[in-house]
Amino acid sequence: MAVLTAVFAALLHALTPFPAAAAADAGAGAAPGGAPADWAARPGGGAGDRDARPYVYLEGTPGTALQDRLAVTNSGRAPLTVRLRGDGRAGAWARFAEDTVTVPPRTRAEVPLALTVPPAATPGDASGELVATGRGAEVRVPVRVRIGGPTLAALTVEDVEIVGGAIRYALVNRGNALLRPRLAVRVEGVFGTLLDRPERPLPLELAPGRRVERTEPWPDAPALDAVTVRLRVVAEGGARDEAEASETYVPAAGGGLLLVGGVAALASRAYRKRRTGRGAPRPPEPSEPPEAGAPPGTGASHRGPDPDHRPLAQAGARP
Repeated sequence: MAVLTAVFAALLHALTPFPAAAAADAGAGAAPGGAPADWAARPGGGAGDRDARPYVYLEGTPGTALQDRLAVTNSGRAPLTVRLRGDGRAGAWARFAEDTVTVPPRTRAEVPLALTVPPAATPGDASGELVATGRGAEVRVPVRVRIGGPTLAALTVEDVEIVGGAIRYALVNRGNALLRPRLAVRVEGVFGTLLDRPERPLPLELAPGRRVERTEPWPDAPALDAVTVRLRVVAEGGARDEAEASETYVPAAGGGLLLVGGVAALASRAYRKRRTGRGAPRPPEPSEPPEAGAPPGTGASHRGPDPDHRPLAQAGARP
């Protein structure tokens, strides 16, 4: 059956010689080492470069079986055997007439395929690839499927954080439509705006349900500041979301220790000064003046001779 299918496909387009330039067609494979391969794969239906489709595009409702063809061109002088398979969400829905096909020399064969949209598929866009492998090379042909029904464009920005000289974040397609997001970045510090990047398209297509982690470079982060990063993402269909994260930048540990040490030294010096002021001796209080008419030496501070300190000559003398 494999041989009959290949022969049928070849006869359908005749055994027509192809120039060596056919290897430069869109979708041409590359052999190991980077050398161009002498075969190519692309969407069927076109006889030349002007008629070639950039990808396989199909439309249908859930449960519909859609038909198309994959063209394999063998510009070499020996038969080419390729293996065919689908990859990705929409690619997994594709089934080829034969998974392995042999193409005669200098011949283009178109292999029929059927793509069945699952009955429970969500309306919107689905993408994938058709993969052809042969002679040590691999060619991937994109597949786009538009599933009929109401569409919803929705996305979220998640897990925003500042790590080193970069801003990390994740984009998640929460709807059922293929999105091409655009990003704007703004960073505010204590003393004003530090970064203001206007809205620009991101180099990715976000399929429904897909999550992508990305990094936004920020090499000019401050050494000392408290900042707030705000990300705004928009896409076609009215999809939009915003998220933010905050970070505080402080000097290196050495500088911080010097600062803390200087403050501690000043505080210790002030404490010792207060302790020294409290411990200083006070000057003696002046004695009260004697009352009028009192004999000398009978002031408030004079209490007379202590009997226990009388001269030795008077000790034991009678009064």
